[in-house]
Amino acid sequence: MVATPDSDAELVRAAQSGDPTALGLLVSRHQAGMQAVALSLLGYGPDAEDVVQDAVLVALSRIGELRDPAAVGPWLRAVVRNGARMRLRRSRTVPMADLEALALPAADPTPEDLLESRSMRDWIWHAMGQLSEPVRLVTMLRYFSHVSSYDQIAALCGIPVGTVRSRLSQARSKLATALHETANLAHDDATELTAARRREAEEALVTAGRGDFSDFVREHWTPDAQFVTPDGQVAGGRQFAVSAMERDLAAGVRQRITNVAASSDVMIWEADLISPPDDPTHCPPGAVWLHTLREGRTARMRLFHPQPALAAA
Repeated sequence: MVATPDSDAELVRAAQSGDPTALGLLVSRHQAGMQAVALSLLGYGPDAEDVVQDAVLVALSRIGELRDPAAVGPWLRAVVRNGARMRLRRSRTVPMADLEALALPAADPTPEDLLESRSMRDWIWHAMGQLSEPVRLVTMLRYFSHVSSYDQIAALCGIPVGTVRSRLSQARSKLATALHETANLAHDDATELTAARRREAEEALVTAGRGDFSDFVREHWTPDAQFVTPDGQVAGGRQFAVSAMERDLAAGVRQRITNVAASSDVMIWEADLISPPDDPTHCPPGAVWLHTLREGRTARMRLFHPQPALAAA
């Protein structure tokens, strides 16, 4: 835990070094001013509360861009002001699209790049662990995968687009609150978890290429695991998955892992699908393996082909 410094600048420097406690203290110190800006533009009600919550998440991802640490108060209020003005331009019946929309203009790296570069990554994954599984899943897809458009998330999860928007709104609200509530807790090493799951994904493809995918599935999938096809149908279990992989390999199809995101009970593999040279349109260009885990093993695996492959919103 960080001792409370006297100045905003000291807190900003600690937050820029990846300390969520310092950022939590900054937000607490300036929250009244942030709320005052929101209320002056939006009046009392949920809209004002929402833009303050979104501004907290913008601060989480963009505190490293603040060049004048002593100006953090005006900066936070400016983020709120931008968000409030955007909300005024939108229909009040439509939830705010996402936290990136609030950010000040800049050529930003992706949320994944930002979080990979900071120790706050472990904090954000710990906080996400407090979300319900449905809310956490759409959040992981939106911010930690390339299946990030509302339409693609809705198709993969089998839910309406409006439900995707609603769940993302819940996630932003709860994560903003969690910045205050969980900043001092010990966090799981999310970076190591993701790295381990990445190794698992690579191992799956290597063993498949050796003809041993059945051994991998037997070790990493539960005995009653379900395999769900891209059209959302439960096609079978472990043996169906093995047979499908073997058919693809026999046809000359290869896969290359491009991204992995993981929490304690959800794992997302993204892969390029490489068709054989003599049949370049044999398969879609990309695939997503969405694993629902039980005690660390795959209990349900949904295969999904983004269209267009791996397109962002």
